[in-house]
Amino acid sequence: MTMGKASSWALVAALAGFLFGFDTAVISGAEQAVQRVWQMSDTVHGLAISAALWGTVVGALLGGWPADRFGRKKTLVWIGVLYAVSAIGSALAWDPASFMFFRLVGGIGVGASSVAAPAYIAEIAPRESRGRLVALFQFMIVFGILVAFASNWLIGGMGEDSWRWMLGAETLPALAYLLATFGIPESPRWLCVNRGETEKARAILASINPDTVDETLAAIRAEAAEDARSMAWSRFFDGHLRRPILLALLIAFFNQLSGINAIIYYAPRIFEMSGAAASTALLATVGIGTVNLVFTFVGLALIDRAGRKPLMYLGSVGYIISLSMTAYGFASGQFALVLPFIFAFIAAHAVGQGAVIWVYISEIFPSAARAKGQSLGAGTHWVFAAALTLVMPAVLASVSPVTIFLFFAGMMVLQLAWVRISMIETRGKSLEDVAAELANPNRSASE
Repeated sequence: MTMGKASSWALVAALAGFLFGFDTAVISGAEQAVQRVWQMSDTVHGLAISAALWGTVVGALLGGWPADRFGRKKTLVWIGVLYAVSAIGSALAWDPASFMFFRLVGGIGVGASSVAAPAYIAEIAPRESRGRLVALFQFMIVFGILVAFASNWLIGGMGEDSWRWMLGAETLPALAYLLATFGIPESPRWLCVNRGETEKARAILASINPDTVDETLAAIRAEAAEDARSMAWSRFFDGHLRRPILLALLIAFFNQLSGINAIIYYAPRIFEMSGAAASTALLATVGIGTVNLVFTFVGLALIDRAGRKPLMYLGSVGYIISLSMTAYGFASGQFALVLPFIFAFIAAHAVGQGAVIWVYISEIFPSAARAKGQSLGAGTHWVFAAALTLVMPAVLASVSPVTIFLFFAGMMVLQLAWVRISMIETRGKSLEDVAAELANPNRSASE
């Protein structure tokens, strides 16, 4: 098996995740300076900081169309263009409106990358390593978050315009990613299902694993026979994909109702609320990024060994304990508990939801519906992320941290029940076998 090629192509696509993570986290170091420079109210500030996330909603909901129409590769190339334009424009923004526009552009890139990159990796990866390779996307998100936090900390002392350098630092990795995407092939499943170019697909599959080419092509053709080419939205929502649609919607819903994006975006404020100095709070975010990276390695190592559901169980329990103890730290005035249990929360996320979400959504839809399914799951994820980020400045100013963290803990209790009742295991199964299992209503959800 020629694993090297599949791994290198997956790595290039996963670099979109690095920019995703960097773009998501870099704003945490600049958000207070942006509010101060343009003297924005909490409402306008919340809109400015959430602008990128509203862009992700657009990118996620619409990202399936170019991925189906023009291909996974071309979509990944244009995502690189969006990231570069956003980084340069955000750094040079001259007023709140221009800042929001360029952050929105970057957000569209983030949203589209959460559709195209996992779908591409899932479609080029051998089944036995699919979880690990798709999880590279999440690893790169986390690595991007860590680099953004470290970059913010290093740049933070450069003066009153340091926030511009923080945001502009994304330009170099954006250009590097853009150049790298020109060297990867198109998805063989997209070529076969959407273009009918079987011989091109065969050549790519042969370079990944020559021993399974005929078997894989036969499975792709059999799955595509009913839903030729890309699936219309009317067909997507006609009821035959009810189970994967619900799974995608709910895993994305619970991902954000853990509070993960709200905590990453406003981490310095949360630490300052527990009594930390501003410089200490900014440094603590580097700790968040480090914990996230280390435990994402753990999730990456376990996802193809233990499976998706066990990681979700582990993460759910970790969420409940860490969020409850953070609430207790604020309630009791024992603020020394806040930092370590926020770190524990990040660890639980990295091993559980963080490792699983993009892998799982990319696996549960048939090839003809994969881009649309990825759009639905990613769109749901980003709608809730944007809404939470929009309201968080006002919530942090008016609602006690105890109530906020207890709410998130309660949502994770519901997630634990959902994992037990509804999730199926996808480890070790071909994409075509997963689609067949979810299409059979007589299968047990706990299989």
